[in-house]
Amino acid sequence: MRIRWTPAAAADLQSISDYLKEHHPRYRDPTMRKLYGTIRALKEWPGRGRPGREEGTREILFPHTPYVAVYRVRE
Repeated sequence: MRIRWTPAAAADLQSISDYLKEHHPRYRDPTMRKLYGTIRALKEWPGRGRPGREEGTREILFPHTPYVAVYRVRE
């Protein structure tokens, strides 16, 4: 399986990184590693997340953060 980022998702991830760098630099690196690592793990476990609010999507929550990754699994 391959992970493809939409332009909006990539921009959101960059915004998260920029915000953390400016406001909470201590948490930037561990938070970004957690986000990337969890999303990268979808290659092996695409059904890991819960069913999404929008039909055909799934969601992964990141505990102790306000972030949710929304994704679709395609054959």
